[in-house]
Amino acid sequence: MDPVITRHRHELKRRDLTVAQAFRLTPHMQRIVLQGPALADFVSLAPDDHVKLIFPSDTDTGTDAPLMREYTPRAFDTNTQRLTLDFALHDAGPATDWALSARPGDTLAVAGPRGSAVVAPDFDWWLLIGDETALPAIGRWAEELPEGARLVTLVAVPGDADRQTFATQAALDAYWCLRPSAQAADAEPLLDAAQALELPAGRGFIWIAAEARVARALRDHFTGARGHPKEWLKAAGYWTHGIADGSDKSLD
Repeated sequence: MDPVITRHRHELKRRDLTVAQAFRLTPHMQRIVLQGPALADFVSLAPDDHVKLIFPSDTDTGTDAPLMREYTPRAFDTNTQRLTLDFALHDAGPATDWALSARPGDTLAVAGPRGSAVVAPDFDWWLLIGDETALPAIGRWAEELPEGARLVTLVAVPGDADRQTFATQAALDAYWCLRPSAQAADAEPLLDAAQALELPAGRGFIWIAAEARVARALRDHFTGARGHPKEWLKAAGYWTHGIADGSDKSLD
């Protein structure tokens, strides 16, 4: 059997970029568009790739050491040399603080992606589940799927105004789970919504990204109670409650 996920390595390169646009996309999401000639050879093959954002200094400790955080490329265009990043706004931190204060002309260094995990396209349906932090990957995935692909999304957000629409050719069924930001590390709201989903027939790939314990509970539900093949599922803890930069830890 051909592998479900193929891993690609990329040259790790630092790119010094300039803010072209900065605006509030939804109440809990800030969009930053970066630009610069260094993006002419930017490569990102998978919707859930990550780049490292390199901030000038560690504002938490007051040291001069650079502070890095990982974010998903929401969109990129090597022709216009632009990279779009979406920042989920939650508890204050250096990345959130920078995104909220960023203005056109500000600079930011970006490194990566170091690699891409490309999922084989030969599935009958796709199920993407996550919280606010997963929305950039889910949005990009929806927009990159081909015409006619069957896609189901389930996303937890704080309120109605945080819902997003995606310009997709896929046959999309979008479900939203509304819960306060304070409950983002509680698995129950998303798990209850996932349990109510009726999965389509055929071979399906499930992708999950949320707080680590939430993602683990969802993974266990689908591979356990639902009997979904483990090799047809990818789960990651995009953040860990109570741990700074506890992100992108694969649960596979």
